[in-house]
Amino acid sequence: MNNLRTVSDTKRTFYNLHTRPINTIYRRVVEELMVEMHLLSVNVDFSYDPIYALGVVTAFDRFMQGYQPERDQESIFHALLQAVQEDPQRYKHDAQRLQGLATSISASELIAWLSQKTPSNRDADFQGSLQAIANNSKFKYSRLFAIGLFSLLEYSEPELVKDEKKRNEALKAIANGLHISDDRLNKDLELYYSNIEKMSQALTAMSDMLLADRKKREQRTQQSSTTVAPPTANE
Repeated sequence: MNNLRTVSDTKRTFYNLHTRPINTIYRRVVEELMVEMHLLSVNVDFSYDPIYALGVVTAFDRFMQGYQPERDQESIFHALLQAVQEDPQRYKHDAQRLQGLATSISASELIAWLSQKTPSNRDADFQGSLQAIANNSKFKYSRLFAIGLFSLLEYSEPELVKDEKKRNEALKAIANGLHISDDRLNKDLELYYSNIEKMSQALTAMSDMLLADRKKREQRTQQSSTTVAPPTANE
């Protein structure tokens, strides 16, 4: 049975699919995301929904920003999804669909829709997903789902999420409408952005170290190639 898969099985599948080495600073991020998705995938209460897909795609894109070689990002993403027996194209498609929805409506309309105060006929499948979540007493909430919700607000109105009061009010209304914990939602999002900031700082530090190392190598090369002219007989 699929539920008997272990974290080791998932990691083994991933590294069989993506055989190129992963830069050290990113490897931990990829493996943590992999473990998180694995544990959800084997949970009996977990079921796929497009908000979760948007959260997965957004988290991956944010944490892998600046990864070199850039062409490996697609391979890593595909291997990650296939390792947990999911379809990468489905996730990408649903993430893009929700992004398009969020950018096409106002934040107030989106919040009313997500909180189930004003259901919308803009996208019947998404409306069905929201109703299924709200009506499922065993809905398996996750940090990646929280990231998906937050991303919808970001796409709809970037300025709203920068205003702490408006952001918290929006998240509280959405959490109440979907019957999830707004306290946990806020904590997960705080941790998410804290981790992004830490990642950014680590990348900056690594970049500074590489630059300093390159300058030292250039100086050594310059010094070794500089020949000292021998003194002339007149000196």
